[in-house]
Amino acid sequence: MAIEKMKPTAILLLHCPDQLGIISELTKFITDNNGNIVYLDQYVDREDGMFFMRIEWELENFLIPRDKIEDYLHTLYGQRYEMTFHLYFSDVRPRMAIFVSKMSHCLYDLLARWKAGEWNVDIPCIVSNHEDLRYVADQFGIPYYVWSIKKDHSNKAEVEEAEMKLLKEKKITFIVLARYMQIISDAMIAAYPHHIINIHHSFLPAFVGARPYHQAWERGVKIIGATSHYVTAELDAGPIIEQDVMRVSHKDTPTSLVLKGKDLEKIVLSRAVKKHIERKILTYNNKTIIFS
Repeated sequence: MAIEKMKPTAILLLHCPDQLGIISELTKFITDNNGNIVYLDQYVDREDGMFFMRIEWELENFLIPRDKIEDYLHTLYGQRYEMTFHLYFSDVRPRMAIFVSKMSHCLYDLLARWKAGEWNVDIPCIVSNHEDLRYVADQFGIPYYVWSIKKDHSNKAEVEEAEMKLLKEKKITFIVLARYMQIISDAMIAAYPHHIINIHHSFLPAFVGARPYHQAWERGVKIIGATSHYVTAELDAGPIIEQDVMRVSHKDTPTSLVLKGKDLEKIVLSRAVKKHIERKILTYNNKTIIFS
């Protein structure tokens, strides 16, 4: 089913120290300027004394021009409430680059959801370090770019420079690592802070290194899992967006665990990407607040 056409909205994600009057001030600002609020969700972290909110309103009759809204928010509330915020518009579609290596299951799932019109997103390019999945990109009519990385990684900096140039040319707003088997450099992470989504083949923290499902099988685990998280400089330790698990038994083999694990990876990654596209994720420290 294609995404239903809605009136353009402004989406405000914010966090600040918890204090009196924030909700009433912001809702009054919106309604006083003829904005119709269509979504409001908020959360208070009592341990840290922090307030988090997502609020969305229709722009059709809003009195403040969209290019001035951010200035108004900074002037009226930014310093007053020590507020960090991000402003988005629903009719400005995110632009997603997908990085892949040789495994196709996550790539197929992402592209199928995009092709079915489930997501309000553009996919200008797929980037890989192998030619193996070009046929998938061709099936969906998406440009496929390959930069091979030498075994000694001697050309890795050169490759990432070329990739960054492409991402800038394509005006990419976030990256999805769909089982991309290369470590992303600190420079690229810094260029896309909390905008690179990875899928990890286990319920973090869990079995590390190669052949995780074989390790799980050898240990006779009864649950396998998958974790999607934002990429940070610390490997596999970024803010977790989505996780899920599946029960398994002694009857499973390494092969059946791999198949079940792939299903989990697809589901968990797609849930994380969907929340990011909908601008329903706030990151604070090394955690995420996921709005409904």
